[in-house]
Amino acid sequence: MDHFEYRDGQLWCEGVNLDDLLDSVGTPAYVYSRRTFEDHYDRLAQAFAELDPLICYSIKSCGNVNICKLLANRGAGMDVVSGGELYRAQQAGVPMAKAVYAGVGKTDQEIRQAIDAKIGWFNIESEAEFENIAAIAKRMDAKANAALRVNPDVDPKTHAKTTTGKKETKFGVDIERAHRFFEAYGKDPHLKLNAIHLHIGSPVYSPQPYVEAIRKALDMIAKLRDKGYEINTLDIGGGFGADYESGQTPPFADYAKQIVPLLKPFKEQGGGVILEPGRSVAANAGVLLTRVQYIKTGGSKKFVIIDSGMHHLIRPTLYDSFHFIWPTRVAPMHQPPQGQRSEKIDLPGLETCDVVGPICESGDYLAKGRALPPVTRGQALAVFSAGAYGMVMASHYNAYPKPPEVLIEGKKATVIRRRETYEDLVEPELHPQPV
Repeated sequence: MDHFEYRDGQLWCEGVNLDDLLDSVGTPAYVYSRRTFEDHYDRLAQAFAELDPLICYSIKSCGNVNICKLLANRGAGMDVVSGGELYRAQQAGVPMAKAVYAGVGKTDQEIRQAIDAKIGWFNIESEAEFENIAAIAKRMDAKANAALRVNPDVDPKTHAKTTTGKKETKFGVDIERAHRFFEAYGKDPHLKLNAIHLHIGSPVYSPQPYVEAIRKALDMIAKLRDKGYEINTLDIGGGFGADYESGQTPPFADYAKQIVPLLKPFKEQGGGVILEPGRSVAANAGVLLTRVQYIKTGGSKKFVIIDSGMHHLIRPTLYDSFHFIWPTRVAPMHQPPQGQRSEKIDLPGLETCDVVGPICESGDYLAKGRALPPVTRGQALAVFSAGAYGMVMASHYNAYPKPPEVLIEGKKATVIRRRETYEDLVEPELHPQPV
């Protein structure tokens, strides 16, 4: 559930009419619902409450400092994958003990930054990385915690580019190597290897892959504990699905129903549990608003050309992903039934078209062969489920400034990132410096 809905043919976010909003902020623009972010986070926390987990929101999904701050105020920690994301977490006031740091290519500078910040855990991706972080911690006369990222060789049945739990991925180590890893590094005095980290991919639309992965991890932890290694935390990662289409993913309670019983004995033995949600919290908390520039026909195709595209939302091009797109204002007969969002909506008078952007690439599209109500130049469209992996993956390709981000709270709208200008595009290039 989210707080975007049509009322008498007009799209609202909470208490704000989105066409009225666009009169002030223009298009394209990202618009977020505060209540949706908070509701999704609260439902996740409630579903897994028996485990009292540390919920580390994945900054890479939607990293605006103001969004991070509102989730931190609900008790969230942060999952970061770069020095820049760590800096964002710090700017949002997140206690660094509640942060985990993943990523296969951490630089020495980023490692020192994280050690200085006293980050909760480094998620370790390889032997070489462990050795480097341990050596840096020793030189800094510091200590840090580490969670070994283990690939349980589970197929999450998701897109190939977002599958991360198989042996053949660049992330983590397989279970056989994990035992040898602890034999080699499990007693390091500066980088304490006391946790296991899993992340099998995203989005995952069934609890079953998590069940399989967690069972393998718990069996491995039991064997490592028998050998004298202290494993006090299990990070089961994130990847829970989001409803890009209505009813596509189970509610958090369905995931928890199968996961919580597996982890309760571990929790009762003093073990801590970490979750790393991203899109399941953020995706349906945001829309991308854009405006029709031109209508064009080419052969038998009809094109709706808009003022946004792959430079603002690359998921359709990169992942072949579906985002529901609909005008912000429609005739009563074209209002989606009961908020239904799907690729095939049975309404009268729809027209099949491609929704494409202004970028000089044939791959610049947000939808192909999509049935839409008839639209005209100047009409606003909403691209739904754009709160995750939208603005964070936006680029300046073709020298387009990035759009603003707007946060809605009840009847109040706040620009939490201003629209970029042409001056912003060139400012870093204006003062060449010899080296």
